[in-house]
Amino acid sequence: MNTAYISIGSNIGDRLHQLMEAVRALHSHKGVTVVNLSSVYETIPVGYTDQSDFLNLVVKVETSLKAQDLLSVCQQIENEQGRVRTVRWGPRTVDLDILLYNNDNIESENLLVPHPRMRERAFVLIPLLEMEPLIEHPVTGLPFAAEPAVLDSGVVRWMEAKRLMDFWSKPE
Repeated sequence: MNTAYISIGSNIGDRLHQLMEAVRALHSHKGVTVVNLSSVYETIPVGYTDQSDFLNLVVKVETSLKAQDLLSVCQQIENEQGRVRTVRWGPRTVDLDILLYNNDNIESENLLVPHPRMRERAFVLIPLLEMEPLIEHPVTGLPFAAEPAVLDSGVVRWMEAKRLMDFWSKPE
């Protein structure tokens, strides 16, 4: 079994609904089990800034899938939820990024793990650290908690994990 951390973000439509649909879709895949999720955080856009604020969370999954297959599942979920890629870092119904996969260092044409920009993004690090306060970068061995992005984040907790778990567990 493999452990992966996936960042999920949305800034189009009912953002919370988009996040929860992505979590449900991950969990319903036969090779993936969502074992934990962070609180939801609201953040301003990064890169392309002329768009609405995002809701973000991180999920921890156990999976029998190889990293490339997990990436395919994430992309399928994005497509099923209407993700359209027109502007780099632009608005999106949902975005799923594999942050970490075991302690692997993966460099392929379509997948880089650890995620190459996660150390710069508080909207990824803060939810990750909420679940795993002592987690370290698998390549450098340095604690993510020491990253400058965490110290000066501007990330605001929007919904606590416990409340989110209650919301997630409700039947549709």
